[in-house]
Amino acid sequence: MILQLENVNKEYIQGKQSVHILHDINLTVEEGEYLAIMGPSGSGKTTLMNLLGCLDVPTNGRYELNGQDISGMSDDALAEIRNQYIGFVFQNFYLLPKMSAVENVALPLLYRGVSLKERRARAEEALKLVGLGERLEFMPNQLSGGQCQRVAIARAIVGEPKLLLADEPTGALDTASGNQIMDIFRQLSQQGITIIMITHEGDIARCADKIYHILDGRLITDSTENVERKEAKSNE
Repeated sequence: MILQLENVNKEYIQGKQSVHILHDINLTVEEGEYLAIMGPSGSGKTTLMNLLGCLDVPTNGRYELNGQDISGMSDDALAEIRNQYIGFVFQNFYLLPKMSAVENVALPLLYRGVSLKERRARAEEALKLVGLGERLEFMPNQLSGGQCQRVAIARAIVGEPKLLLADEPTGALDTASGNQIMDIFRQLSQQGITIIMITHEGDIARCADKIYHILDGRLITDSTENVERKEAKSNE
């Protein structure tokens, strides 16, 4: 087990009112699993992603990641957890425009104190893994949307995270580029990286091994759908 949420709730104070966003979320994810979470706008999926990514903490309930209870950790401790264990992929890439592809990918290693030579070598290897070994020195404005997302994935995995969180990773891409990203995710999953992907696209969600749905802050799974998917994969 890499993570577990037990009766997790999240509330925010707006003015004098408390707004309940997540309700009694229970989720257990085994190491190496690849799952998708689907939900409409306002369903709570972004709040859930923030909790999973240690960008926020539950109002109550327990969140255990890699054997550590992070529910009451300080901001500095959460930042350390993110740096050591989690990679993020976002819809809008968030590449630094004045840095090359290899410099963008190497950046997270700077905060770990990795030497310049090793940062460069590991960034090059990550870019080769996503098929951009010949685009190392290209700037973001010289790359297509799909290539920028591949750079973002390389940046997310360069630190060898245990958990990869992807928030609408194909939302800004055309179908062909989106399919390429899903192929990369499948390869990463086969290498043992745990992937949790937020999406509103059914075709993209079906690339995962398991699908959850979130609605009005409550997380459910279609057990019938997931059993059928497991059986289909075992027969491939």
